[in-house]
Amino acid sequence: MKRYLVLEDGTSFSGHDFGAGITSTGELAIQTANFGYQEAISDPANFGKILTFTTPLIGASGINPIDYESINPSVKGIIANDIAFHISDSNTFQDLDDFLKEKNIPGIYGVDTRALVQKLKQQRTIKASIMDTDDEHAFDQIRALVLPKNKTAQISTSNPYAAPNIGKTVAVIDLGLKHSLLRELSLRKINSVVLPYNASIYDIINIRADGIIFSNGPSNPEELKKDLAPIFDQFYGKLPILGIGLGFLAISDYLNLETFELQPPYNGSNFPVIDQQNHRIWQTAMNLGQLVFPENITLNFSRVYYDLKSDLLAGYVLEKEKCIATAFNPEGSPGNFDADSIYDQFVRMME
Repeated sequence: MKRYLVLEDGTSFSGHDFGAGITSTGELAIQTANFGYQEAISDPANFGKILTFTTPLIGASGINPIDYESINPSVKGIIANDIAFHISDSNTFQDLDDFLKEKNIPGIYGVDTRALVQKLKQQRTIKASIMDTDDEHAFDQIRALVLPKNKTAQISTSNPYAAPNIGKTVAVIDLGLKHSLLRELSLRKINSVVLPYNASIYDIINIRADGIIFSNGPSNPEELKKDLAPIFDQFYGKLPILGIGLGFLAISDYLNLETFELQPPYNGSNFPVIDQQNHRIWQTAMNLGQLVFPENITLNFSRVYYDLKSDLLAGYVLEKEKCIATAFNPEGSPGNFDADSIYDQFVRMME
């Protein structure tokens, strides 16, 4: 069956349907990773997005029980050049098409994804819809769409929960938490307690936290300022703090660092960053739309990481203040593990 990706600028792309046969609207986003489509689809930082995969084929390895980043994906649709059907008869792996139908996520394949990439290079935010038609009524509908604000409030856990272990206790503020972050902490014997985005300072005090992590997520740091500012005011410089992705932007906002809008936003893997201390280059995963402008910074960073594509600041360490902030996801997923030593740095700060 033919379906259409309708954009607010009046253009449409036709293709073949797969996944759920529903109409869906959201923000068009490009996913540049050549692998890890399951992690990308289930990443809470992609909440509300219609993900366009630039790799020529997705679905060949199916869906497995290990690579979920959240149990219930919150993307609004999948756009691909081509997909693989009926990959295996094994009970361990699920067909991508069946998975999307089960999760009620629509998709279109047979689309010129290169043209969509070029569009996003010219316009940072594009409203889009997956529909059965591309008539004028469809365009009127997409133009009237208002993209949701404060997505973190919709994706963050509403109730605290634990990922128990036997080591230090870390309060993980869920701004759009990936399972891989908790997995990395568990490998280091960290006793994680996951708290909602609007947790109070008393929630952190009550669990006797040895450190705090602000996770990645889909929102804008301005929308979270009133919820996170009391935590920074109480614990910055006292407890070790790690911010990742949206957490990086929240810390940077608290420190009054100037940010620069990326065009298009980074969403995928193989974004190279360089550690200015030892000149090592890491291939990293990122999912955010801003990095820090490095000029006129007066803070005494003990370590900095630069994005090699833009020369913007993609991470920093303030050793005296016990603070680490990275725009990239140290755990990859999708992506490799070049940067996972960030978690080791954080654990050493708690010791």
